[in-house]
Amino acid sequence: MFIRFLVFLCFLLFTGVLSAQEKFTISGFVRDGQSGEELIGALVGVVELSTVGVASNSYGFYSLTIPSGEYTFYVSYIGFEKQFIKVLLDKDVSFNWSMGLKEMKVIEITGEKVGENLSKPQIGMERFDMKEISKIPVIFGEQDLIKVAQLIPGVKSAGEGNSGFYVRGGGADQNLILLDEAPVYNASHLLGFFSTFNSDAIKDVTLIKGNSQAQYGGRLSSVLDVKMKEGNDQKYHVNGGIGLISSRLSIEGPIQKEKSSFIIAGRRTYADLFLKATEDFSENQLYFYDLNAKMNYKINEKNRIFASGYFGRDVLGFGETFGIDWGNLTGTLRWNSIINPKLFSNTSVIYSDYDYRIKINSSVTDFNINSKIKDWNLKQEFGFYPNSESSWKFGFNSIYHEIQPSSFETGDSEESNSRLGLENAMYANNTRKLTDKLTVDYGIRVSGYSILGEDVYNEYDLGVLQDSVVLGAGEIGKSYFNLEPRFSTSYVLDSISSIKGAYSRNTQNLHLLSNSTSSTPTDQWIGNSYNIKPEISDQVSFGYFRNLNYSKYEIGVETYFKWMQNQVDYKDGADINTTPDVESQLLYGVGRAFGLEIMVKKKTGRLTGWLGYTLSRTERNIEGINSNEWYVARQDRTHDFSAVGIFTLNKKWSLSCLFVYNTGNAVTFPSGKYTIEENTSYIYTERNSYRMPAYHRLDFGATYMKKSEKKFQSSWNFSLYNVYGRENAWTITFEDDPNVEGRTRAIQTSLFKWVPSITYNFNF
Repeated sequence: MFIRFLVFLCFLLFTGVLSAQEKFTISGFVRDGQSGEELIGALVGVVELSTVGVASNSYGFYSLTIPSGEYTFYVSYIGFEKQFIKVLLDKDVSFNWSMGLKEMKVIEITGEKVGENLSKPQIGMERFDMKEISKIPVIFGEQDLIKVAQLIPGVKSAGEGNSGFYVRGGGADQNLILLDEAPVYNASHLLGFFSTFNSDAIKDVTLIKGNSQAQYGGRLSSVLDVKMKEGNDQKYHVNGGIGLISSRLSIEGPIQKEKSSFIIAGRRTYADLFLKATEDFSENQLYFYDLNAKMNYKINEKNRIFASGYFGRDVLGFGETFGIDWGNLTGTLRWNSIINPKLFSNTSVIYSDYDYRIKINSSVTDFNINSKIKDWNLKQEFGFYPNSESSWKFGFNSIYHEIQPSSFETGDSEESNSRLGLENAMYANNTRKLTDKLTVDYGIRVSGYSILGEDVYNEYDLGVLQDSVVLGAGEIGKSYFNLEPRFSTSYVLDSISSIKGAYSRNTQNLHLLSNSTSSTPTDQWIGNSYNIKPEISDQVSFGYFRNLNYSKYEIGVETYFKWMQNQVDYKDGADINTTPDVESQLLYGVGRAFGLEIMVKKKTGRLTGWLGYTLSRTERNIEGINSNEWYVARQDRTHDFSAVGIFTLNKKWSLSCLFVYNTGNAVTFPSGKYTIEENTSYIYTERNSYRMPAYHRLDFGATYMKKSEKKFQSSWNFSLYNVYGRENAWTITFEDDPNVEGRTRAIQTSLFKWVPSITYNFNF
């Protein structure tokens, strides 16, 4: 299969080269002229050929092949003025755009190119502007890209203050979260009230809701692709912020001007300092810290290396009796190379590590609970640009997983064996413009997962042990292989509207096990086994898109249907934290999700923002649960609405407002009870047949920009979370009513009523 795949790619490359004869290529990088940072998704086009254009790739590289002649090329990017240059294209030309260079001649042109959001074949994809994110009010005043992603139609929060999210009916573990290509297995700090992403270190964020290109894989529902800044290669800058419970600081600048640069960003909360000021809680701990670092070095005009890393840790403790800490460690070493004007290469070696540790000291015994997942990943990707109508991405990646599910340890016990797995994939993806109106994007991904020894794997049928498989060290056990076709297309109806459609198959070989309704640090990852098969989803989606008033407004309506196989859930009464083998608590079946998403954006003017609405349904059918009948998944919410507005009052003040409403979570409440010797036990029947109360709240924010003093700039951000003090239900528990015999009462717990925040930001 591998040889056939290579032959197929060689054929495609050869035919692409033939079709490109008698044409020449202009290629290079698009960069920010002030900082030297590569710009992702910048549009490079030709004035004389209104339908010709290409977007810079994930590393800022572009390549455009057209017939020889004299042309006026331009580049455009959000927040920058268009730049133009005339080139006689009678040979291959290398040209690096530096946005904002004064010597470039600006040429007035009439007519507007069809909006890129209309012509791109990708559907269900959103890119976030970090400047806009900084103005949206969030809890504790901390800029948080995941909290903003939860405001997009089709994306639902896992709970109040939680950084987990659900996309189009998938679970929280079905989202691939990447930081400079490294998987992040737990993207939360402080039990979910902060995410792991420090906005000062982030350059670009893209969210893809299920219809990703073939280079992405390993999750069913979405990809959140986060890329860090490279650092300013022109001059030094310092950015920071001081808030009520956390502060951050970043430093960036050139190591060697225009040749190498760096950025270091750190953040820490100091809630523990307030605890130490009280006598009752002085021995307790509650804080997190994280550090982002990145550097790059330009070997020559065609080769550049990058090294980036992230380290974050949370610590929570109650005196000497209980403590828990968890954290992520990632590292990426990347080499970009321009092999020729049409062929771009990116080689990456990636490391990712997530673990948690729980320590419990009691009068009887002391013990620990540990869990971890560690990856080594080799990734090779090529970008091939044969002509202006076609671009290819193809490559492979291989990931070595070391997974240790939750294990109990006492002073005399030894750490349990880690389970090993090898995940491989090859892929090819092509974006092709067939006509001025029709563009297609298609690809194929071949993925595989092999179980590696040394360990014992039990086989169960509805939770009953049937057999065991013993794998020796270095022995390969069961292997799973899957084909994942991807296809999407856009058809431009006219200059202001288009329709799009897509089909994609995704597979997932890693699974997150949790007893709670939202992500927690003690959730544990587990790979495929002799019981757990790769999860598979097939998603079909369609959309209508329209731009109004010279693209000041964008309207998008999307609908989707998703069918899921090999879904994992827990049998009634399961406890995954104390059982000797967690797989004995699992059951398997199918799922389905469908919905309608509507989004209206206003992109320019003093008032910007969006309205988003989702109408959806998510269900599971698993043998052994709910009498084998369909039941709603815990992430099912019928209605989800968000409204975001940002208003620039004047040069000093900007105001922001956020309103959210959604149907309450699906939950399993008791339907009856019985009492034995004054002990009450509850009876549970249908799975997730009840609802929490509807959730809604209003947030308000204001930013004051102080007058710049030479090179120093500063601002104050004020925000109020939950303006009208809605006491939204976080949990509901049941107990016997002490005042009325035989009656049961429900107790609602709410986290926040009002949360005011003040943050001072500065840069110089």
